[in-house]
Amino acid sequence: MAALPQGFRASGIPAGLKSSGAKDIALIVNDGPDRFGTAVFTSNQIVAAPVTWSHHVVKDNEVSAVLLNSGGANACTGPAGFADTHRSAELVAEKLNLSSSDVGICSTGLIGIRLPMEKVESGIDQAIRDLSPNGLQSAAEAIMTTDSRPKISTHQSGEVQCSGIAKGAGMLAPSLATMLSVIMTDAKVDSIKAVEIFREVCEKTF
Repeated sequence: MAALPQGFRASGIPAGLKSSGAKDIALIVNDGPDRFGTAVFTSNQIVAAPVTWSHHVVKDNEVSAVLLNSGGANACTGPAGFADTHRSAELVAEKLNLSSSDVGICSTGLIGIRLPMEKVESGIDQAIRDLSPNGLQSAAEAIMTTDSRPKISTHQSGEVQCSGIAKGAGMLAPSLATMLSVIMTDAKVDSIKAVEIFREVCEKTF
């Protein structure tokens, strides 16, 4: 079973966003003690509401949780779509006693359609109940769209664990496009150096 680094919990559940009934909401929580987080984003001129929101979340290099959904990109949905993103972050924060400004949001799927927030809200409740140190596989399954299988990578170096999940089949171009990925580690890092290393690696890989 793919493992999460120490201090992390995850879940992946079906909330009804996909007509297939497949898992479509993932939640990853960093319980600390270190909540360092950074990100790279698409450079496309048109971006979805979750991208705009998450840009602000990582400005202080601190991330306590990431909520991801498939089945709807929340792109080209205007102010109402951004309000939905904000509301999702607030719900996660409220239920986990976090700050909403430390909750990243990622969405993927159909463009131009608002997410059914009643399903998202009940899905958040279920995802929180299902959080587990063994939830990496379920989280990876919940962010799949056209992927033929969940994408998971783990690496152990001494006592340090790194784990990552991603979605996207041929979706790297242009400029990361609709790819989503979350990488976690329990390594103690210097935030300035870690940001530099992360961006350099992303340039060589993604």
